[in-house]
Amino acid sequence: MLLCLLFAVSAWTMVAAAPVYYLLWFDTEDYVEPAADDAALRLALDLEKMGVRATFKVVGEKARVLEARGRKDVITALSRHDIGYHTDNHSIPPAPSVYLRTMGLLEGAQEFERREMPGVRDLQRVFGVIPSCYGQPGSSWGPQSNIALRRMGVPVYMDEGSHVTLNNQPFWYMGMLYVYGLGPNTVRADLDDAGKLADAKKKFDASVAALRAQGGGVIHTYYHPTEFVTTEFWDAVNFAKGRYTAPSDYRRPALRTKESSEQAYRLLYEFMKHVQASGVHIITGRQLTQVLADPQGIVDVPEIRRQMAQSIDIRGGHSAADQLLAMLGFQPRYVDGPAQRVESTVKRTSIDRDLWNRGKSAAIDYIERHKRLPSHVWFGGEHLSVGDFAASLAGDDGGPSVAVRKGKLAFERHVSTEAQKAFQWAIHPEGFQAPELHEMGRLQAWTLKPAQLR
Repeated sequence: MLLCLLFAVSAWTMVAAAPVYYLLWFDTEDYVEPAADDAALRLALDLEKMGVRATFKVVGEKARVLEARGRKDVITALSRHDIGYHTDNHSIPPAPSVYLRTMGLLEGAQEFERREMPGVRDLQRVFGVIPSCYGQPGSSWGPQSNIALRRMGVPVYMDEGSHVTLNNQPFWYMGMLYVYGLGPNTVRADLDDAGKLADAKKKFDASVAALRAQGGGVIHTYYHPTEFVTTEFWDAVNFAKGRYTAPSDYRRPALRTKESSEQAYRLLYEFMKHVQASGVHIITGRQLTQVLADPQGIVDVPEIRRQMAQSIDIRGGHSAADQLLAMLGFQPRYVDGPAQRVESTVKRTSIDRDLWNRGKSAAIDYIERHKRLPSHVWFGGEHLSVGDFAASLAGDDGGPSVAVRKGKLAFERHVSTEAQKAFQWAIHPEGFQAPELHEMGRLQAWTLKPAQLR
Protein backbone atom coordinates (compact mmCIF):
# COMPACT_ATOMS: atom_id res chain seq x y z
CA MET A 1 0.00 0.00 0.00
CA LEU A 2 2.82 2.37 0.92
CA LEU A 3 4.64 1.57 -2.33
CA CYS A 4 1.50 2.32 -4.34
CA LEU A 5 1.08 5.63 -2.51
CA LEU A 6 4.70 6.59 -3.10
CA PHE A 7 4.38 5.69 -6.79
CA ALA A 8 1.22 7.77 -7.15
CA VAL A 9 2.84 10.78 -5.43
CA SER A 10 5.94 10.41 -7.61
CA ALA A 11 3.86 10.21 -10.80
CA TRP A 12 1.81 13.25 -9.79
CA THR A 13 4.98 15.21 -9.03
CA MET A 14 6.46 14.39 -12.44
CA VAL A 15 3.28 15.50 -14.24
CA ALA A 16 2.97 18.68 -12.19
CA ALA A 17 6.63 19.51 -12.85
CA ALA A 18 6.44 18.99 -16.62
CA PRO A 19 7.09 22.46 -18.10
CA VAL A 20 4.29 24.11 -20.03
CA TYR A 21 5.18 27.34 -21.83
CA TYR A 22 2.68 29.97 -22.87
CA LEU A 23 2.96 32.65 -25.54
CA LEU A 24 0.74 35.70 -25.96
CA TRP A 25 1.29 37.54 -29.22
CA PHE A 26 -0.31 40.39 -31.12
CA ASP A 27 -0.20 40.97 -34.86
CA THR A 28 0.35 44.72 -34.74
CA GLU A 29 -0.58 45.68 -38.26
CA ASP A 30 -3.36 48.30 -38.59
CA TYR A 31 -1.66 51.43 -39.95
CA VAL A 32 -4.94 52.91 -41.20
CA GLU A 33 -6.93 53.44 -37.97
CA PRO A 34 -5.19 55.71 -35.39
CA ALA A 35 -7.25 54.16 -32.58
CA ALA A 36 -5.27 50.96 -33.16
CA ASP A 37 -2.17 52.85 -31.98
CA ASP A 38 -3.88 53.60 -28.68
CA ALA A 39 -4.99 49.96 -28.42
CA ALA A 40 -1.41 48.74 -28.79
CA LEU A 41 -0.28 51.25 -26.17
CA ARG A 42 -2.95 50.23 -23.68
CA LEU A 43 -2.31 46.52 -24.15
CA ALA A 44 1.43 46.98 -23.70
CA LEU A 45 1.05 49.10 -20.55
CA ASP A 46 -1.69 47.04 -18.92
CA LEU A 47 0.03 43.72 -19.55
CA GLU A 48 3.28 45.15 -18.18
CA LYS A 49 1.48 46.11 -14.98
CA MET A 50 0.18 42.54 -14.74
CA GLY A 51 3.72 41.19 -15.10
CA VAL A 52 3.05 39.70 -18.53
CA ARG A 53 5.50 40.16 -21.41
CA ALA A 54 3.90 39.64 -24.80
CA THR A 55 5.28 39.49 -28.32
CA PHE A 56 4.14 42.26 -30.65
CA LYS A 57 4.71 41.23 -34.27
CA VAL A 58 4.88 44.62 -35.96
CA VAL A 59 4.36 45.44 -39.64
CA GLY A 60 7.09 47.62 -41.13
CA GLU A 61 4.60 50.24 -42.33
CA LYS A 62 3.02 50.30 -38.87
CA ALA A 63 6.39 51.18 -37.34
CA ARG A 64 6.92 53.95 -39.90
CA VAL A 65 3.42 55.31 -39.33
CA LEU A 66 3.96 55.35 -35.56
CA GLU A 67 7.06 57.47 -36.18
CA ALA A 68 5.21 59.78 -38.57
CA ARG A 69 2.40 60.27 -36.06
CA GLY A 70 4.88 61.07 -33.31
CA ARG A 71 3.80 58.08 -31.22
CA LYS A 72 7.01 57.63 -29.25
CA ASP A 73 4.84 56.56 -26.32
CA VAL A 74 3.63 53.51 -28.28
CA ILE A 75 7.11 52.66 -29.54
CA THR A 76 8.56 52.85 -26.03
CA ALA A 77 5.77 50.75 -24.51
CA LEU A 78 6.05 48.05 -27.16
CA SER A 79 9.84 48.00 -26.79
CA ARG A 80 9.49 46.83 -23.20
CA HIS A 81 7.86 43.67 -24.53
CA ASP A 82 9.21 41.58 -27.42
CA ILE A 83 9.22 42.71 -31.05
CA GLY A 84 8.52 40.28 -33.88
CA TYR A 85 8.00 40.93 -37.60
CA HIS A 86 4.76 40.72 -39.57
CA THR A 87 5.84 41.73 -43.12
CA ASP A 88 6.60 45.17 -44.46
CA ASN A 89 3.12 46.13 -45.75
CA HIS A 90 0.91 43.17 -44.76
CA SER A 91 -2.00 43.36 -47.20
CA ILE A 92 -0.88 45.57 -50.08
CA PRO A 93 -0.99 43.18 -53.07
CA PRO A 94 0.64 40.97 -54.05
CA ALA A 95 0.62 39.00 -50.80
CA PRO A 96 3.52 36.57 -50.22
CA SER A 97 1.73 33.42 -51.39
CA VAL A 98 0.53 35.18 -54.53
CA TYR A 99 3.98 36.06 -55.82
CA LEU A 100 5.85 33.09 -54.33
CA ARG A 101 3.68 30.48 -56.07
CA THR A 102 5.19 31.49 -59.43
CA MET A 103 8.78 31.12 -58.20
CA GLY A 104 11.17 28.32 -57.39
CA LEU A 105 12.84 27.74 -54.04
CA LEU A 106 15.90 29.94 -54.47
CA GLU A 107 14.35 32.66 -56.65
CA GLY A 108 11.44 32.94 -54.21
CA ALA A 109 13.81 33.25 -51.25
CA GLN A 110 15.64 36.10 -52.98
CA GLU A 111 12.38 37.86 -53.86
CA PHE A 112 11.00 37.51 -50.32
CA GLU A 113 14.22 38.96 -48.94
CA ARG A 114 14.12 41.84 -51.43
CA ARG A 115 10.58 42.73 -50.42
CA GLU A 116 10.90 42.16 -46.67
CA MET A 117 14.41 43.26 -45.70
CA PRO A 118 13.38 46.96 -45.66
CA GLY A 119 10.73 46.20 -43.04
CA VAL A 120 13.15 44.22 -40.87
CA ARG A 121 15.65 47.07 -41.05
CA ASP A 122 13.01 49.63 -40.12
CA LEU A 123 11.92 47.59 -37.10
CA GLN A 124 15.55 47.32 -36.02
CA ARG A 125 15.95 51.08 -36.43
CA VAL A 126 12.71 52.00 -34.65
CA PHE A 127 12.79 49.44 -31.83
CA GLY A 128 16.52 48.81 -31.55
CA VAL A 129 16.35 45.02 -32.00
CA ILE A 130 16.32 42.46 -34.78
CA PRO A 131 12.81 40.93 -34.72
CA SER A 132 12.63 37.74 -32.68
CA CYS A 133 10.18 35.99 -34.99
CA TYR A 134 8.08 36.24 -38.12
CA GLY A 135 4.48 35.43 -38.96
CA GLN A 136 2.81 35.65 -42.37
CA PRO A 137 -0.11 37.97 -43.11
CA GLY A 138 -3.36 36.00 -42.97
CA SER A 139 -2.72 32.57 -44.48
CA SER A 140 -0.17 33.85 -47.01
CA TRP A 141 2.56 31.25 -46.38
CA GLY A 142 5.40 30.11 -48.62
CA PRO A 143 8.37 27.83 -47.85
CA GLN A 144 10.84 30.12 -49.66
CA SER A 145 10.40 32.66 -46.87
CA ASN A 146 12.28 30.42 -44.44
CA ILE A 147 15.55 30.66 -46.35
CA ALA A 148 15.21 34.45 -46.52
CA LEU A 149 14.33 34.75 -42.83
CA ARG A 150 17.45 32.80 -41.87
CA ARG A 151 19.54 35.21 -43.92
CA MET A 152 17.84 38.16 -42.22
CA GLY A 153 18.65 36.78 -38.77
CA VAL A 154 15.06 35.94 -37.77
CA PRO A 155 15.19 32.48 -36.11
CA VAL A 156 11.53 31.71 -35.26
CA TYR A 157 8.39 31.34 -37.36
CA MET A 158 5.44 32.01 -35.04
CA ASP A 159 1.90 32.08 -36.38
CA GLU A 160 -1.11 29.83 -36.80
CA GLY A 161 -2.01 27.86 -39.92
CA SER A 162 -2.36 24.42 -41.45
CA HIS A 163 0.29 24.36 -44.17
CA VAL A 164 2.80 22.34 -42.12
CA THR A 165 1.93 20.76 -38.75
CA LEU A 166 3.46 18.23 -36.38
CA ASN A 167 1.53 16.79 -33.44
CA ASN A 168 0.04 20.17 -32.40
CA GLN A 169 3.41 21.29 -31.03
CA PRO A 170 6.43 23.33 -32.18
CA PHE A 171 8.82 21.81 -34.69
CA TRP A 172 11.93 22.51 -36.73
CA TYR A 173 11.39 23.07 -40.43
CA MET A 174 13.86 24.42 -42.98
CA GLY A 175 16.22 25.44 -40.21
CA MET A 176 13.56 27.55 -38.48
CA LEU A 177 11.88 26.92 -35.13
CA TYR A 178 8.16 26.84 -35.97
CA VAL A 179 5.36 27.55 -33.50
CA TYR A 180 2.56 26.76 -35.92
CA GLY A 181 -0.50 24.59 -36.24
CA LEU A 182 -0.89 24.03 -32.50
CA GLY A 183 -4.54 22.99 -32.90
CA PRO A 184 -6.11 22.44 -29.45
CA ASN A 185 -3.16 24.26 -27.90
CA THR A 186 -4.23 27.51 -29.55
CA VAL A 187 -6.61 29.09 -27.03
CA ARG A 188 -8.39 32.44 -27.33
CA ALA A 189 -10.98 34.14 -25.17
CA ASP A 190 -13.89 35.46 -27.24
CA LEU A 191 -13.67 39.26 -26.96
CA ASP A 192 -17.33 39.69 -27.94
CA ASP A 193 -19.05 37.24 -25.61
CA ALA A 194 -18.42 37.31 -21.86
CA GLY A 195 -20.46 34.12 -21.54
CA LYS A 196 -17.77 32.17 -23.38
CA LEU A 197 -14.92 33.13 -21.05
CA ALA A 198 -15.46 30.11 -18.82
CA ASP A 199 -15.22 27.83 -21.86
CA ALA A 200 -11.91 29.41 -22.87
CA LYS A 201 -10.55 28.84 -19.36
CA LYS A 202 -11.67 25.21 -19.44
CA LYS A 203 -10.04 24.69 -22.83
CA PHE A 204 -6.83 26.22 -21.52
CA ASP A 205 -6.87 24.02 -18.41
CA ALA A 206 -7.46 20.92 -20.53
CA SER A 207 -4.53 21.82 -22.76
CA VAL A 208 -2.25 22.37 -19.75
CA ALA A 209 -3.25 19.04 -18.22
CA ALA A 210 -2.75 17.15 -21.49
CA LEU A 211 0.67 18.67 -22.11
CA ARG A 212 1.84 18.02 -18.58
CA ALA A 213 0.74 14.40 -18.91
CA GLN A 214 2.92 14.01 -22.00
CA GLY A 215 5.96 15.70 -20.52
CA GLY A 216 5.37 19.38 -21.29
CA GLY A 217 4.75 21.59 -24.29
CA VAL A 218 3.60 24.95 -25.64
CA ILE A 219 0.27 26.82 -25.70
CA HIS A 220 -0.33 30.13 -27.43
CA THR A 221 -2.92 32.88 -27.76
CA TYR A 222 -3.01 35.56 -30.43
CA TYR A 223 -4.92 38.76 -31.08
CA HIS A 224 -4.57 42.03 -32.98
CA PRO A 225 -4.60 45.38 -31.15
CA THR A 226 -7.10 46.63 -33.72
CA GLU A 227 -9.60 43.95 -32.59
CA PHE A 228 -10.02 45.84 -29.31
CA VAL A 229 -11.20 49.04 -30.98
CA THR A 230 -12.75 48.08 -34.34
CA THR A 231 -15.52 45.78 -35.54
CA GLU A 232 -13.94 45.01 -38.92
CA PHE A 233 -10.39 44.54 -40.11
CA TRP A 234 -8.66 47.52 -41.66
CA ASP A 235 -7.29 45.48 -44.57
CA ALA A 236 -10.58 43.80 -45.46
CA VAL A 237 -11.98 47.32 -45.90
CA ASN A 238 -9.19 48.36 -48.26
CA PHE A 239 -7.61 45.30 -49.88
CA ALA A 240 -10.34 42.63 -50.12
CA LYS A 241 -9.80 39.96 -52.82
CA GLY A 242 -6.42 41.39 -53.77
CA ARG A 243 -7.75 44.85 -54.59
CA TYR A 244 -5.22 47.68 -54.43
CA THR A 245 -6.20 50.91 -52.69
CA ALA A 246 -3.95 53.98 -52.77
CA PRO A 247 -3.07 55.47 -49.35
CA SER A 248 -4.94 58.63 -50.24
CA ASP A 249 -8.10 56.54 -50.60
CA TYR A 250 -7.78 54.39 -47.46
CA ARG A 251 -11.07 53.86 -45.63
CA ARG A 252 -11.03 53.56 -41.86
CA PRO A 253 -12.69 50.49 -40.32
CA ALA A 254 -15.83 50.83 -38.19
CA LEU A 255 -15.10 51.40 -34.49
CA ARG A 256 -16.40 49.54 -31.48
CA THR A 257 -18.52 51.36 -28.93
CA LYS A 258 -16.70 52.40 -25.74
CA GLU A 259 -18.60 49.69 -23.83
CA SER A 260 -17.69 47.00 -26.35
CA SER A 261 -14.05 48.02 -26.32
CA GLU A 262 -13.84 47.98 -22.53
CA GLN A 263 -15.38 44.51 -22.48
CA ALA A 264 -12.74 43.24 -24.91
CA TYR A 265 -9.89 44.48 -22.71
CA ARG A 266 -11.56 43.11 -19.56
CA LEU A 267 -12.08 39.65 -21.03
CA LEU A 268 -8.46 39.41 -22.16
CA TYR A 269 -7.14 40.50 -18.77
CA GLU A 270 -9.41 38.09 -16.90
CA PHE A 271 -8.23 35.29 -19.15
CA MET A 272 -4.60 36.27 -18.56
CA LYS A 273 -5.10 36.22 -14.78
CA HIS A 274 -6.31 32.64 -15.18
CA VAL A 275 -3.21 31.81 -17.25
CA GLN A 276 -0.96 33.32 -14.59
CA ALA A 277 -2.67 31.35 -11.82
CA SER A 278 -2.16 28.07 -13.69
CA GLY A 279 1.59 28.01 -13.06
CA VAL A 280 2.63 27.88 -16.73
CA HIS A 281 5.76 29.71 -17.85
CA ILE A 282 4.80 32.83 -19.81
CA ILE A 283 7.51 33.53 -22.37
CA THR A 284 8.08 35.63 -25.50
CA GLY A 285 9.07 34.71 -29.03
CA ARG A 286 12.65 35.75 -28.20
CA GLN A 287 12.82 33.16 -25.43
CA LEU A 288 11.61 30.25 -27.55
CA THR A 289 15.06 29.11 -28.66
CA GLN A 290 16.11 29.04 -25.00
CA VAL A 291 13.44 26.49 -24.09
CA LEU A 292 13.08 24.51 -27.33
CA ALA A 293 16.10 22.77 -28.80
CA ASP A 294 17.01 21.12 -32.09
CA PRO A 295 17.48 17.43 -31.19
CA GLN A 296 20.85 16.65 -32.76
CA GLY A 297 21.72 13.43 -30.99
CA ILE A 298 23.58 10.55 -32.58
CA VAL A 299 21.62 8.74 -35.29
CA ASP A 300 21.52 4.96 -34.85
CA VAL A 301 22.62 4.27 -38.42
CA PRO A 302 22.08 0.46 -38.46
CA GLU A 303 18.54 0.87 -37.13
CA ILE A 304 17.84 3.79 -39.47
CA ARG A 305 19.02 1.73 -42.45
CA ARG A 306 16.56 -1.03 -41.59
CA GLN A 307 13.66 1.41 -41.26
CA MET A 308 14.44 3.77 -44.16
CA ALA A 309 14.59 0.89 -46.61
CA GLN A 310 10.87 0.43 -45.88
CA SER A 311 9.67 3.96 -45.14
CA ILE A 312 11.38 7.37 -44.91
CA ASP A 313 9.98 9.24 -41.93
CA ILE A 314 10.83 11.30 -38.85
CA ARG A 315 12.38 8.92 -36.31
CA GLY A 316 13.94 9.35 -32.90
CA GLY A 317 13.60 13.12 -33.13
CA HIS A 318 15.61 13.13 -36.37
CA SER A 319 14.42 14.50 -39.69
CA ALA A 320 14.64 12.42 -42.83
CA ALA A 321 17.51 14.67 -43.94
CA ASP A 322 19.35 14.05 -40.65
CA GLN A 323 19.06 10.32 -41.23
CA LEU A 324 20.22 10.47 -44.85
CA LEU A 325 23.22 12.61 -43.89
CA ALA A 326 24.16 10.14 -41.15
CA MET A 327 24.08 7.25 -43.63
CA LEU A 328 26.36 9.26 -45.92
CA GLY A 329 28.85 9.81 -43.08
CA PHE A 330 28.19 13.50 -42.37
CA GLN A 331 28.48 14.93 -38.89
CA PRO A 332 25.17 16.46 -37.66
CA ARG A 333 24.39 19.61 -39.65
CA TYR A 334 21.48 21.38 -41.32
CA VAL A 335 20.80 21.24 -45.06
CA ASP A 336 17.71 22.29 -47.01
CA GLY A 337 15.53 19.81 -48.83
CA PRO A 338 15.67 19.32 -52.62
CA ALA A 339 14.67 22.25 -54.83
CA GLN A 340 12.43 20.18 -57.12
CA ARG A 341 10.86 16.76 -57.48
CA VAL A 342 12.55 14.55 -60.07
CA GLU A 343 11.39 11.00 -60.73
CA SER A 344 13.84 8.14 -61.15
CA THR A 345 14.85 7.00 -64.65
CA VAL A 346 16.89 3.93 -63.60
CA LYS A 347 15.14 0.89 -65.03
CA ARG A 348 17.52 -1.74 -63.69
CA THR A 349 16.81 -3.61 -60.46
CA SER A 350 20.38 -3.03 -59.24
CA ILE A 351 23.40 -0.77 -59.80
CA ASP A 352 26.92 -2.22 -59.87
CA ARG A 353 29.23 -1.19 -57.05
CA ASP A 354 31.65 1.01 -59.00
CA LEU A 355 28.86 3.04 -60.58
CA TRP A 356 27.02 3.24 -57.25
CA ASN A 357 30.09 4.58 -55.47
CA ARG A 358 30.60 7.25 -58.15
CA GLY A 359 26.99 8.42 -57.79
CA LYS A 360 27.15 8.36 -53.99
CA SER A 361 30.37 10.38 -54.01
CA ALA A 362 28.78 12.97 -56.32
CA ALA A 363 25.77 13.25 -53.99
CA ILE A 364 28.07 13.89 -51.02
CA ASP A 365 29.93 16.58 -52.97
CA TYR A 366 26.63 18.21 -54.03
CA ILE A 367 25.46 18.42 -50.42
CA GLU A 368 28.78 19.85 -49.28
CA ARG A 369 28.76 22.49 -51.99
CA HIS A 370 25.07 23.55 -52.01
CA LYS A 371 24.04 22.86 -48.38
CA ARG A 372 20.97 21.22 -49.86
CA LEU A 373 19.84 17.70 -50.68
CA PRO A 374 19.99 16.91 -54.41
CA SER A 375 16.71 16.33 -56.18
CA HIS A 376 18.24 13.28 -57.87
CA VAL A 377 21.51 11.35 -58.03
CA TRP A 378 23.15 10.35 -61.32
CA PHE A 379 24.38 6.86 -62.10
CA GLY A 380 25.87 7.11 -65.57
CA GLY A 381 23.16 8.45 -67.88
CA GLU A 382 20.31 7.57 -65.52
CA HIS A 383 19.32 8.87 -62.13
CA LEU A 384 17.47 8.01 -58.93
CA SER A 385 15.22 10.47 -57.14
CA VAL A 386 16.62 11.49 -53.76
CA GLY A 387 13.95 9.34 -52.07
CA ASP A 388 14.80 6.26 -54.10
CA PHE A 389 18.50 6.94 -53.54
CA ALA A 390 17.96 7.11 -49.76
CA ALA A 391 15.97 3.86 -49.72
CA SER A 392 18.56 2.10 -51.89
CA LEU A 393 21.39 3.44 -49.72
CA ALA A 394 19.62 2.15 -46.62
CA GLY A 395 19.35 -1.31 -48.15
CA ASP A 396 22.97 -1.46 -49.34
CA ASP A 397 24.40 -4.71 -47.98
CA GLY A 398 27.96 -4.13 -49.24
CA GLY A 399 27.74 -6.63 -52.09
CA PRO A 400 28.96 -6.22 -55.69
CA SER A 401 25.77 -4.34 -56.58
CA VAL A 402 23.11 -2.28 -54.82
CA ALA A 403 19.44 -3.17 -55.18
CA VAL A 404 17.26 -0.30 -56.37
CA ARG A 405 14.47 0.41 -53.92
CA LYS A 406 11.47 2.73 -54.08
CA GLY A 407 11.54 5.36 -51.34
CA LYS A 408 8.26 5.85 -49.47
CA LEU A 409 8.27 9.49 -48.30
CA ALA A 410 6.03 9.12 -45.25
CA PHE A 411 7.07 12.49 -43.78
CA GLU A 412 5.20 14.33 -46.55
CA ARG A 413 1.89 13.64 -44.76
CA HIS A 414 2.63 16.57 -42.44
CA VAL A 415 2.17 19.11 -45.27
CA SER A 416 -1.36 20.12 -46.23
CA THR A 417 -2.97 18.95 -49.47
CA GLU A 418 -5.82 21.47 -49.19
CA ALA A 419 -4.52 23.91 -51.79
CA GLN A 420 -7.47 26.28 -51.49
CA LYS A 421 -8.68 25.88 -47.90
CA ALA A 422 -5.22 26.36 -46.39
CA PHE A 423 -4.82 29.68 -48.24
CA GLN A 424 -8.30 31.09 -47.57
CA TRP A 425 -7.97 34.76 -46.61
CA ALA A 426 -10.10 37.80 -47.37
CA ILE A 427 -7.10 39.54 -48.97
CA HIS A 428 -6.13 36.78 -51.39
CA PRO A 429 -7.77 36.91 -54.84
CA GLU A 430 -11.12 35.15 -54.87
CA GLY A 431 -10.71 31.37 -55.20
CA PHE A 432 -6.93 31.60 -54.74
CA GLN A 433 -5.04 28.37 -54.29
CA ALA A 434 -1.35 27.54 -54.34
CA PRO A 435 -0.70 23.80 -54.73
CA GLU A 436 2.81 24.68 -55.97
CA LEU A 437 3.72 26.00 -52.52
CA HIS A 438 2.47 22.86 -50.78
CA GLU A 439 4.42 20.72 -53.25
CA MET A 440 7.55 22.71 -52.43
CA GLY A 441 6.66 22.41 -48.75
CA ARG A 442 6.59 18.62 -49.09
CA LEU A 443 10.06 18.64 -50.64
CA GLN A 444 11.31 20.69 -47.72
CA ALA A 445 9.66 18.33 -45.23
CA TRP A 446 12.89 16.30 -45.46
CA THR A 447 13.99 18.83 -42.78
CA LEU A 448 10.95 18.43 -40.50
CA LYS A 449 11.36 17.19 -36.91
CA PRO A 450 9.89 17.93 -33.47
CA ALA A 451 11.28 20.65 -31.24
CA GLN A 452 12.64 19.27 -28.00
CA LEU A 453 12.06 20.83 -24.60
CA ARG A 454 15.39 21.70 -23.05
